[in-house]
Amino acid sequence: MKRILFAVVLLLSGTSLLRADEGMWLPSEIILKIKDMQEKGFKLTAEDIYSINNSSLKDAVVHFGGGCTGEIISSEGLLITNHHCGYGQIQQHSSVEHDYLTDGFWAMTREQELPNPGLTVSFLDYMEDVTEQVLKGYKPSMTEEQRSALVAKNIKAIEEKAKEGRKSVSVSVKALYYGNQYYLYVFKVFTDVRLVGAPPSSIGKFGGDTDNWMWPRHTGDFSLFRVYAGADNEPAPYSKDNVPYKPKRFFKINAKGIGEGDFTMVYGFPGRTNEYLFSDAVRYTAYTSNPHKIALRTLRLDAQKREMEKDPAVRIKYASKNANVANAWKKWQGEAKGIIKMRAIENKEEFEAAFTKWSQGKPDYENLVARFKELYGAIEELSLVRDYQSEALNAVELVAFAGRGQRGAERFYKDYHMPIDKECFISLYKAYDKNIADKYKSPYFKEQLAKFGTVEAWADAIFTAEPNMEMAAEIYRNTNKWFMENYAPVLDSVNREITLLYRTYMRGMMEYNKANRGTKVFYPDANSTLRVAYGQVKGYSPSDAVYFTPVSSLDGIIQKDNPEIYDYNIPQALRDLHAAKDYGQWEVNGSVPVAFIATNHTTGGNSGSPVLDAEGNLIGVNFDRVWEGTMSDVVYDPEVCRNISLDIRFALFVIDKLANADHLLEEMEILK
Repeated sequence: MKRILFAVVLLLSGTSLLRADEGMWLPSEIILKIKDMQEKGFKLTAEDIYSINNSSLKDAVVHFGGGCTGEIISSEGLLITNHHCGYGQIQQHSSVEHDYLTDGFWAMTREQELPNPGLTVSFLDYMEDVTEQVLKGYKPSMTEEQRSALVAKNIKAIEEKAKEGRKSVSVSVKALYYGNQYYLYVFKVFTDVRLVGAPPSSIGKFGGDTDNWMWPRHTGDFSLFRVYAGADNEPAPYSKDNVPYKPKRFFKINAKGIGEGDFTMVYGFPGRTNEYLFSDAVRYTAYTSNPHKIALRTLRLDAQKREMEKDPAVRIKYASKNANVANAWKKWQGEAKGIIKMRAIENKEEFEAAFTKWSQGKPDYENLVARFKELYGAIEELSLVRDYQSEALNAVELVAFAGRGQRGAERFYKDYHMPIDKECFISLYKAYDKNIADKYKSPYFKEQLAKFGTVEAWADAIFTAEPNMEMAAEIYRNTNKWFMENYAPVLDSVNREITLLYRTYMRGMMEYNKANRGTKVFYPDANSTLRVAYGQVKGYSPSDAVYFTPVSSLDGIIQKDNPEIYDYNIPQALRDLHAAKDYGQWEVNGSVPVAFIATNHTTGGNSGSPVLDAEGNLIGVNFDRVWEGTMSDVVYDPEVCRNISLDIRFALFVIDKLANADHLLEEMEILK
């Protein structure tokens, strides 16, 4: 009965009035949204987006490396994703002699395409609502432990059955709406994925951390790979005998152009959102967790920047690491600012007060709000201890490497620079000592600090010509053991209860919405499963008297060009093309379009996602959000939440005019 009630409420909620273009929708349930999509300009059907029996758009979308999205753009398995998604692979193939990060890389023949051990590309075969199977045998009289055991047992059986007789598949059951709904996902996984092309970082990462999360943006954030298969077109381990994969579907490319107001659709694997968080959790994020984590990552970034500017070899070693540290660092800043600006905490508190009043006399819901406040209050201090454990104590590279058994030593030392790590040790451990109360520090930490007198002296004993790996390992073992034995159990126990409360709260919010004829639209939080988001090309106003138009161009790159600054020092060849106005067929109004913004609801994991036009053709590659809208993981503001995408015409221009890789264009189907 509970399951049926939830489905009905979900359906009714899904047909409520939309708040602009908020939402990340399940492809298999897109029929519930197709009317609204078509009213906004979409010209295809729900079956065109997702189909089990026929080829559909979903067959050209891939989960790239587990953390990004990519899309197939030719019948020969050619794949495009973001430059920053392929950054690790580009960096691994780079050296001072062959600096593909700086110079770019283009394979002019199939033989020159570079293999990438460990990289996977996964195609969704099908997804299926398995809620009834997962909850088969459940009785309301069961304890939560009994329910969890039953669910785990049923999920295992479902996954094993889905794997029967199939090779090279990845199978998982994912919970949606905090365990009110369950979906089975079956992927076909390819492991022979080769690097085909990447522009120089001065194009692919143009603007660096300064421009990250910002608009206007002028970053040519793309890279090209190719999926290879065995002779039977099935996944196979890397072999010189493998051949390019023949996909069920690939995207045609719309090079005819876009304009403000045009329909857009993003099809990808958003990582994680928390749209239904309780107010106390949002307050902790905005006022405690984010500010502390930002400060800690600033210390790391400052240390990396100083050493990277001194030596090109160090810059190459730390290019990927620096980008990874900086990405969340800047996002957290915009997120906290957006939460506060939108009064998200106050708005949630107002809803919680109304919900409490409504829930009186309803046994399932009447004590929910009070219990949430009690539980979040109980773990606030320990949550900060956890943040410092990961962002300070365990963030020192040598400590983490030694503590985890020194696995992958060759790869670790290839990209390691001790002066950076030593400076990070000193600054991070000082911050931990200052900001974490003594009662939460491990006895080992306090003993070592007393023994050496200062953090600097402690660092001198570890970071020697031959690093003291045993001492580094001791730090990791002792501090993590103290945390895991004393605080993790408390955090885990309370967070389990909080998660259970959300399962009930989710149902309650939907019932409240229905009872009060609300217009709140519900969709499952992102959890790295395939989703559809849709909207339109549209500018925005971030502040008074400022309006950003939705398209940037090559002229903006030239305006920012600065040979004295690494992140803004573009290739001379690009300067020459601009000076000669040699844009070829990619010229638009005297320049070349570079990027555009739209109202699609996206998050991390959507990096590399295809941005499609009303007819399902590729017009761009999603790569970012605007800084003012990064709070969309928690609360969505239709006025400023915008996704940033590479205009596919700029990628084609770079491939054509800079790389002179016409053979790649010839295998694409380009609509001009």
